[in-house]
Amino acid sequence: MSTAVIPATLAPAIRPGRSLWQDAWARLRKNHLAVACGFVLIAVVLICFVGPRLSPWNPEVTNLALKASPPGTMETLADGSMAKHWFGTDTLGRDLLTRIMRGGQVSLMVGLVATSVALLIGVAYGATAGYLGGRTDAVMMRFVDVLYALPFMIFVILLTTMFGKSMLLMYMAIGAVEWLTMSRIVRAQVQGLARQEFVEAARSLGLSTAVILFRHIIPNVLGPVIVYATLTVPAVMLLEAALSFLGLGVQPPDSSWGTLIDDGATNMETSPWLLIYPAAFFSITLFCLNFAGDGLRDALDVRGGKD
Repeated sequence: MSTAVIPATLAPAIRPGRSLWQDAWARLRKNHLAVACGFVLIAVVLICFVGPRLSPWNPEVTNLALKASPPGTMETLADGSMAKHWFGTDTLGRDLLTRIMRGGQVSLMVGLVATSVALLIGVAYGATAGYLGGRTDAVMMRFVDVLYALPFMIFVILLTTMFGKSMLLMYMAIGAVEWLTMSRIVRAQVQGLARQEFVEAARSLGLSTAVILFRHIIPNVLGPVIVYATLTVPAVMLLEAALSFLGLGVQPPDSSWGTLIDDGATNMETSPWLLIYPAAFFSITLFCLNFAGDGLRDALDVRGGKD
């Protein structure tokens, strides 16, 4: 009895398997808006962190003779050459574009550092509560509910009254609030994973709780964590802007987009460019972060459309 041989041309093509992250990247590339926002964010970061090194102006040097000069004003440099203030100057004669770039460094760092603090605390706390369950979970989440009930602004005012105003304190204040939602998200994800077969297998092998959490469970909830992190950064930046607007955030001579917008709002009737340009940078960054976060959420959703 002979066995028929299927010609290679008729054999079905075998596609190599792809991981979750490869599938997510393939879906993300199809979301042109999210990809474009990602490139815009990269450009904003480069402008803020590289731009001040290339600028001929010192953001802290004042020139009261210029005061609030409109965009395009020319000024003589120390070497005798002429340079232009592309975005004009502020009320103290400082170059606005350079101050926007320097303020962007502060705002972006606040967003990234505070979000990182929120992730570290929220992921560890929520994963522990969700995995242990029972009375431990109930006590831990009631503590989260108590912190949720505290008004954020009053919490920050109390901290600044007790310890003074500083950037480190602002990181702590924002991070101490933003981790609460992250802990609830991670807890809900871990509660579903804790009953899976691979976790039961890890328990049967005698692995410790810490090893099971950080090696087997937390890597499987990174998708929602990454998505929420991209949406937390703009929320943190808005909080920093609100605190700076109220005088509780970045202190002079340092600046952030929040303080620049505050100064612009004070002088918007006579010098509208002081509000328009920093608000434009701030708004574009927030829009791009939100659209990029939405794109990541759709890309990491395994229930989404197939390729």
